[in-house]
Amino acid sequence: MIRALFHIATILLLTILTQIGGLAWLLALLVRRTVLAFVTFYAILSGATVFLAPQFGRVPLDCASDGPLAMQSFFYCALNRHYVSPELAEVLTDTATEMDRRYPGTTTLVLDANFPFFDGFPLLPHLSHDDGEKVDLAFYYADESGYLPGATRSPIGFFAFEDGPTTCTPSFPSLRWDLGLLQPLWRDHVPDVRRNRTALQILAGDPRVGRIFVEPHLLQSWNVSHPSIGFQGCNAARHDDHIHLQLR
Repeated sequence: MIRALFHIATILLLTILTQIGGLAWLLALLVRRTVLAFVTFYAILSGATVFLAPQFGRVPLDCASDGPLAMQSFFYCALNRHYVSPELAEVLTDTATEMDRRYPGTTTLVLDANFPFFDGFPLLPHLSHDDGEKVDLAFYYADESGYLPGATRSPIGFFAFEDGPTTCTPSFPSLRWDLGLLQPLWRDHVPDVRRNRTALQILAGDPRVGRIFVEPHLLQSWNVSHPSIGFQGCNAARHDDHIHLQLR
């Protein structure tokens, strides 16, 4: 009984984290060396997903790119969280290309995007990344020497918050985590105001983009204002560590 519950829990967890991992574990149970079989099946399924995803209106972002647009970490690719609609892929490519044109050597980093299959399948802990039309971008960072290409404060780009005034009060349930114990662990970088402001202006001016979420205190300090840029609400995750955008 305990063994069966373990496998059920593993299948559920892997499905939640990667969408296809639960199926890979289920197939691996048919083989004696379960862990090795899981890795093999997961790699095969991940490879097949690249070719199957377009049938569901999704395409993978390039995980090996070192150009103007890149995944922040292979972690997102390994978990199959790097899929977007073809239109959103074009928006990201166009934005990164324009950023590199204005500021040569600039790298636009993608964080969480979407799973490859099925609208409505949640990409936890996000509330809305379920249709291929949403994506999170890392902030552009600098230090005393200037812009830092491809750098983020935390290893995965998330959870390195830029504290500032807020009207939100603690509530439950809420995804608005502060994660105070982690903050001293992050790199001592600061947002590159000029590049972040420019990226937001480019995205806001793109007719394909519907909404952009960034914390109000950052918008104020960066002097950015546009009807499509707003606040995600107090029950959603904080957006003073990344930029969320979605198609119209």
